[in-house]
Amino acid sequence: MTEPNKRQVPRIVVIGGGTGLSVMLRGLKEKPLDITAIVTVADDGGSSGILRNELQIPPPGDIRNVLIALADVEPLLSDMLQYRFNSGTGLAGHSLGNLMLAAMTDISGDFVTGVRELSRVLAVRGRVLPAAGQAIVLHGEMIDGTIVSGESNIPKAGRAIKRVFIEPANVEPLEEAVEAIRSADAILIGPGSLYTSIIPNLLVPKLAESIVESEAVKMFVCNVMTQPGETDNYSVSDHLAAVHAHIGHHLFDYIIVNDGEIPPQVQMKYAERGAKAVHLDLEEVTRRGYKVIADRLVLFRTYLRHDAARLSHHIYQLVESWMERKEVR
Repeated sequence: MTEPNKRQVPRIVVIGGGTGLSVMLRGLKEKPLDITAIVTVADDGGSSGILRNELQIPPPGDIRNVLIALADVEPLLSDMLQYRFNSGTGLAGHSLGNLMLAAMTDISGDFVTGVRELSRVLAVRGRVLPAAGQAIVLHGEMIDGTIVSGESNIPKAGRAIKRVFIEPANVEPLEEAVEAIRSADAILIGPGSLYTSIIPNLLVPKLAESIVESEAVKMFVCNVMTQPGETDNYSVSDHLAAVHAHIGHHLFDYIIVNDGEIPPQVQMKYAERGAKAVHLDLEEVTRRGYKVIADRLVLFRTYLRHDAARLSHHIYQLVESWMERKEVR
């Protein structure tokens, strides 16, 4: 029997795609949170693109990364699922996890059920849902008016992005994803590629509407570095302006950003590829009505990554204080 005053575990919905999302989820799964991850289905490059085209399934790559991040399995099994074949006719370039998702889709009859079944096998802490039950095609309109089609092609266009849009424009989200947003205590968007991992989820009509209508605390985790061909020279407020331009709403309560120093040698390494630290224009961000949580949130090994433990600590603290205020009301 449930104690009358015992608070439920906070329900958090995390939306995005790419490596940044997976890194963050490794930290969040250690917190007492009920996690639902809603993951982009716009990827069309590499192994995901091949399986998408040949098997007519949503791209499995981002889903695979999130499943592994939330899985309660031995490190060796995680390594095995991420293993990418480098030889073999028709096999080279594919990761084992992608092939397993494709097999589960075939066995179970549809992609969403396949993801659910593989989640059970991997003892995933939480739920992982594609943003839609079908693959979507992402298009980018560049500042010069040209249209570039395909998620993997947009950053390669060599021109500033004016906007992105999806096809089909009226794609239906999973009802489970909509319900998760409606019942969430917290909604977290990012980190990840702004135009090709984050915004595509928000362009799924009912998903965006549900987020706008939700009374949950809404947080945005900003990228640490700019992304060449996508967010060149972007500040934190530029990221927020891009989301607002696509959705038409002031979506977030809190912005979580890194203000830790990045060593000069690391900055030089990234500068060679055209990337630099995202500038925190604090005055402009706060002027627009956002609350900012800034801390040293990066680790450097081979690449810069968010410090999953430190980041998840801030997220959990925000969720906890929001829940306490709700109880008072």
